[in-house]
Amino acid sequence: MSDTLSEHTKSIVRATVPALAAHGMTITAAMYKRLFQDPEVRDLFNQANQGEDGRQTKALAHAVLAYAQNIDNLAVLGAAVERIAQKHVGLHIQPEHYPHVATALLGAIKEVLGDAATDEILSAWGEAYWFLANILIRREKQIYDHLKSSEGGWNGWRKFIVVAKRRESDIITSFVLQPVDGGPVVGHRPGQYLTFKFDVPGLSPQRRNYSISSAPNGMTYRISVKREANGTVSKHLHDRVQKGDVIFVSPPTGDFHLPERPERPVVLLSGGVGLTPMVSMLETIVDSGVELSVHYVHGAQDGRVHAMGSHVRGLADGRPHLKTAIFYETPNEHDERGVHFDHHGHITIDWLAANTPIEDADFYLCGPKPFLAAFVNGLYKAGVSQERIHFEFFGPADDLAAA
Repeated sequence: MSDTLSEHTKSIVRATVPALAAHGMTITAAMYKRLFQDPEVRDLFNQANQGEDGRQTKALAHAVLAYAQNIDNLAVLGAAVERIAQKHVGLHIQPEHYPHVATALLGAIKEVLGDAATDEILSAWGEAYWFLANILIRREKQIYDHLKSSEGGWNGWRKFIVVAKRRESDIITSFVLQPVDGGPVVGHRPGQYLTFKFDVPGLSPQRRNYSISSAPNGMTYRISVKREANGTVSKHLHDRVQKGDVIFVSPPTGDFHLPERPERPVVLLSGGVGLTPMVSMLETIVDSGVELSVHYVHGAQDGRVHAMGSHVRGLADGRPHLKTAIFYETPNEHDERGVHFDHHGHITIDWLAANTPIEDADFYLCGPKPFLAAFVNGLYKAGVSQERIHFEFFGPADDLAAA
């Protein structure tokens, strides 16, 4: 496989941009339908993202269109490639899985575009697919090799036992996990997630990602999971998984994380269960002993659903360089200002501009899509450069501006 795409191939891919813009979701929906005819391949995917809202179909359609639009300047897709590679390693995607996707994608293009999908177009897209696939395969090998060679590292699925289960709020529960083999665990970068394989009664194996909510300690991980009303796996965790149970875990991955040595002030901004990677970051900063200026800003509906509030306040207590600000949208009768929360209402860009070092801080954001759409775009408009805005949200990545 060539290290570059031919000019002829690039010209054909460019010419398909209008068709992809018009029919992209139809093509990716047809691709997944073909792909999932193989149960082994289907089980590699989080089926929760294949629901009626078409999140994964839409996300892939955006990714394919972006690839075609940037075929002459693929360097701009570097961050997206890294995100995909990290996700694939968590799911234990191997080189032998890529031909299945190639066959399904090219077949879907032909199915949807009909006679317009000439042999020349299919050949060009085949070359373009394998060019990108080989970039991913090489990067994934690097990640696999690094994880396997690291102290406490591993590849694939490792058995972990639940050594503690703790209710953090009405809807969020934490699980502390330790390897069954008694060995150490590779140190995660605060902000990364673990990938799990669950055996849920009556269903095929379920795969999910959950952010690590603790600082690295070499022996255990903690995840803190929100019970979703329609969440098959989250309800399984809350209702069925108990202390002493064993689950399968892939090593920590993800491109959203705190740098090893932060050089600027940090603002940790989250909404709802998006606090989980932020708590990992906050604990890590405290453990490091570095007196870095940190602002932890979190929004929740009220005290019933707010998790880890006292833990966060305890971390900041006696450390003037760590400041916390908790916003409750609708405090209940048991919520006391100054004890459980600090501000009534929503976090705003104006509040951040007035109360955080917006001129030079790195902003780390995690939360539901509307939350991130508002703050990623709002911070950028307020003058925060893109390289200082780092974000993670749960579900397949797509265009936040469309929210």
